[in-house]
Amino acid sequence: MIVVTRLRGESVVVNAELIKFIEATPDTMITLINGEHIIVRESVEEVVKRAVAYGRSIRAFAM
Repeated sequence: MIVVTRLRGESVVVNAELIKFIEATPDTMITLINGEHIIVRESVEEVVKRAVAYGRSIRAFAM
């Protein structure tokens, strides 16, 4: 799970495993595999960084 910030300033927790793609439109929009869209304040690079860190932590925990 990763924490991101909606445009209105509220934090939301997203399951990083459900992210289908992330795009800059120019706001950062996260599209989930169920088709839901979340527009966030973080940059595309920051969301990717958090998702990668989450994935690494899950794999490290499994070992």
